Amino acid sequence: MPSQGFVKTYDPTTGVGVIVRDDDHSEVFLRPGSLSGSIFRFLRQGQRIVFDVVEDDGVAFAATVRVGQEGY
Repeated sequence: MPSQGFVKTYDPTTGVGVIVRDDDHSEVFLRPGSLSGSIFRFLRQGQRIVFDVVEDDGVAFAATVRVGQEGY
């Protein structure tokens, strides 16, 4: 099930950043390639996004990042 949140930080040079989830306010990391398949090449601080969460070695990462909010 997709999660929603906002971009806390994002570095367009490295593709690394942090998202804050709406449901529990936990942080999910963006890693290089998180925007693959998206029409967007960068994100801005405070931007609302929808994403899937995948875990790798116990760390939550965003995948399939989409801009906006579910239901709109």
